[in-house]
Amino acid sequence: MEEKTNHNHREELATFAGGCFWCMVTPFDQLPGIKKVVSGYTGGHKPNPTYQEVCSETTGHAEAVQITFDPIVFPYEKLLDTFWQQIDPTDTGGQFHDRGESYRTAIFYHTEEQRRKAEASKQELEQSGRFSRPIATEIVPAGEFYEAEEYHQDYYQKNPLRYKMYRKGSGRDAFIEQHWNTPQDKERLRGRLTPMQFEVTQNNATEPPFQNEFWDHHGEGIYVDIVSGEPLFSSLDKFDSGCGWPSFTKPLVSGNVKEKEDYSHFMIRTEVRSREADSHLGHVFPDGPKDAGGLRYCINSASLRFIPKEQMEQEGYGAYLALFERGGRD
Repeated sequence: MEEKTNHNHREELATFAGGCFWCMVTPFDQLPGIKKVVSGYTGGHKPNPTYQEVCSETTGHAEAVQITFDPIVFPYEKLLDTFWQQIDPTDTGGQFHDRGESYRTAIFYHTEEQRRKAEASKQELEQSGRFSRPIATEIVPAGEFYEAEEYHQDYYQKNPLRYKMYRKGSGRDAFIEQHWNTPQDKERLRGRLTPMQFEVTQNNATEPPFQNEFWDHHGEGIYVDIVSGEPLFSSLDKFDSGCGWPSFTKPLVSGNVKEKEDYSHFMIRTEVRSREADSHLGHVFPDGPKDAGGLRYCINSASLRFIPKEQMEQEGYGAYLALFERGGRD
């Protein structure tokens, strides 16, 4: 396994096959701790295969992505969770409308530790009852990985319209929506969230201003998603906007926060949601402090959990302590 030290962080490799590699880049790209996502071919017998050769089903390769990541910031277990939520792991003949061995699903492990974690995550998914058929995804040793042609790299950025049409037309998005964040998932959440937390994160509700946990909170630390625990905002970027809700000038990790146009209440606003859990967080407005970028992320306290600076290490957020040690953000 390739591994190196960079500013006290390790870099490791993870390799996944999940059908068309165009569609397997976006789930991982821009996540915190992800250094690079490369499309390529692996698991076959012919050196340096071309796209045409792989598609001809004669080389034994699968289309795959190889991810360089920092396991301190984004653990391998979270990569596995993201992987499972992008594929149909019960399909033995390809993925969605892409058929054939080159579109099979597989986890290619680089270490014995990765193998154990992959096997455990597969067993957990099998036992969850989320799918009616057995989990067919292979877990096999990583071999030679050949980078795909340049026009395949970051395809979603180079050809955004075609990519979106392809992804939707393939049936992938509909499958993901059907099997994840289901009504059953919501009911499980209802049991561990307060009624207000559930209504805000799952049903886009808004809590009362000046009557919520963090609107006037001044402790040092970070704010994470109440559902998934993904890091969202920092006290270093929190300010008093006078609106009655917690306000931030920017996210802690931009890749963990996604924006969506909101046309409810007879107005056009930009909704803010968490990337992993898809929790409703609040809205972003262009009336924030000008010297800090001019944005105001107006966030519901009910969507957040606060991790004090002194507890960040023990709760697994130690990678963000450097922000406080140097007294601010770049």
